[in-house]
This record gives sequence, C-alpha cells and structure tokens, in this order.
Amino acid sequence: MNKCFFIGKIISDIDFKFIVDSKKYYSISIFKIELNNKSIITVKGYNEVADFCYKSLTKNDFMALYGKLDSKMEISLQNIKLI
Repeated sequence: MNKCFFIGKIISDIDFKFIVDSKKYYSISIFKIELNNKSIITVKGYNEVADFCYKSLTKNDFMALYGKLDSKMEISLQNIKLI
C-alpha cells in the first residue's frame, strides 16, 4: 500500500455499516468516486471519518482525499476535504 492524494466526484450513494467484533464496534462508509481521467475508485472510511462521510457527503460532491491505495483500487480514507 502507498499514500496517495486524489480529487474526484462522488458517483454513488454513501453506504454506512457497522462491524461488530467481540464487544467493539466499528463504523464504515463505502462509496465510489470518479477521477478526472474517468477512473473509478472505491473509497472506505472508518470510525470518525465514516461518520463525517455519512453526515456531510452526498452524491455529485467534488472532494480532495488522502488515503492508502491497495491493489484492488480501494482507498482507505484518512483525510477528506470538500472542494
């Protein structure tokens, strides 16, 4: 994995879920963005970032994000800013 910066437009609804693991729970938000070169990437945010995404983001928002990109073209979101 590596750390990357992206700018794109949200093209899907924000999916918000909970993961329960032996008395601990984690929130996760999942959505897709389209970059300027028409690439589509899946974005996953966890816990506080997931809560922010679910409350503040909507489909067709433009944003800049920072995260780790893995081999499945999925980003683990670490920071986000609306443009």
